[in-house]
Amino acid sequence: MRLKLVPSETSWDFFGKWKLWLGISALLIVIGFASFLIQGLNYGIDFRGGTTIRTESAQPVDVAAYRAALEPAGLGDVSITEVFDPTFADDQNVAMVRIEAQEGDESVTAETIAAVEAALQTIDPQITFPSVESVGPKVSGELIQTAAIAVIMAITAVLIYIWLRFEWQFAVGAVVALVHDVVLTLGIFSELQIKFDLAIIAALLTIVGYSINDTVVVFDRVRENLRKYKTKDLSEVLNLSINETLSRTMMTSVTTLLALIALFVLGGDVIRGFVFAMIWGIIVGTYSSIFVASTILLFLGVKRDWSKKDPNAGGQYANIDA
Repeated sequence: MRLKLVPSETSWDFFGKWKLWLGISALLIVIGFASFLIQGLNYGIDFRGGTTIRTESAQPVDVAAYRAALEPAGLGDVSITEVFDPTFADDQNVAMVRIEAQEGDESVTAETIAAVEAALQTIDPQITFPSVESVGPKVSGELIQTAAIAVIMAITAVLIYIWLRFEWQFAVGAVVALVHDVVLTLGIFSELQIKFDLAIIAALLTIVGYSINDTVVVFDRVRENLRKYKTKDLSEVLNLSINETLSRTMMTSVTTLLALIALFVLGGDVIRGFVFAMIWGIIVGTYSSIFVASTILLFLGVKRDWSKKDPNAGGQYANIDA
């Protein structure tokens, strides 16, 4: 017996309350945008500047012990990551300790670095510090700009791709859905003040790819059904197409979420922000591919190409009822 998250054949009306779905999305976007303007994002070391200290020890790295030793110093955002490399010797245990720039300082001071090293030596007296690297506020500002450009370029590339593959109405629907997903993800990070670093930018780009994949699957079926059912209203064709692809969409999303939830619970602090962004992105991405992209397409209308054998050959635009 095969597992089915939804029945093989469904006939749900996804557009009976299209105003409600768009209203919910608009409300969430306004809340996220207001939070972004009022309190902004909780930028991590990548975007705020700070110092990275590389440690080496013969003893295994104990991230929890390192963090507990540094906690009394009140250094703010401290990221501790164990480094794995097959070229390391058996007694070569490496970690990267990243400390954000303190209030009023452009970079971490030498005294702070010395205090960090002294605190870690209470855990392991034989620990060494092969390198210390700092990232200033100027470089951090450039990283923010580069990250924003990367997301914008990804969305622009999607716009061009969908425009060439389908029609401009499909492209607009897909891009609106992508912007919707990115804005809601930024909004939830602002509202919850979760640390926002380069890993989250990677998550945003992954969300863009995942969301457009779902949207293209639906749009491909829409295009096929527009040719197959030339006399049906566009809303009926869209409903039919979404119902036909719903089983695939839900199975893909749920199985991906199961893996991500396991990573969120068991993966530790280092990747938790990235995994949270992915979980949230898949949920809103699945929602937007069904309710946002298709509703925008329904609102704009699609040119219906009739067969040349049809005496009424030509084109017709079908769109949403007022």
